[in-house]
Amino acid sequence: MKADDIPVAYTPPGGYGDTMPPPVLTECAEPLVDGAPDLRGTWRVVSLQQEGVEVESHPAMGSIQRIEQCGDRLVVTGGGIVHDMRCDGTEERGVHDVMEMDFITPIHVVATYEDDVHVLRPVGIPIEVTRRREGDQMIWTYFGFTAALERVGD
Repeated sequence: MKADDIPVAYTPPGGYGDTMPPPVLTECAEPLVDGAPDLRGTWRVVSLQQEGVEVESHPAMGSIQRIEQCGDRLVVTGGGIVHDMRCDGTEERGVHDVMEMDFITPIHVVATYEDDVHVLRPVGIPIEVTRRREGDQMIWTYFGFTAALERVGD
């Protein structure tokens, strides 16, 4: 099965609650596209820095996110949201879902793979969110912080 054969997943109304929904891309056998970092797995935030300073108390500390990948498709599940996207640089096939903050506010995000980094650019907001591998860790840069995540599951 290829990425195109699997319907796009979305955040359920109000978020998914305390239990993650089943994986979306389990049946997909398409290899990752060139330039895609292998981020597949379930990850937990183990350290976090703001402005280069280690922070111990932050809402993201200890949070879990599951990353699925197949071809140029990537699904992030965590914090109540399911963001399913094609990492092809188009707005049309990027994220069309809701914000984690309220599970209501629509978001549109362009996704790409650039030099082994997953890059998200929300439409109309001058920021980037990135995920990359650094050894056994995944490094996630988000609004105002950089977090290191360790794999806690496949």
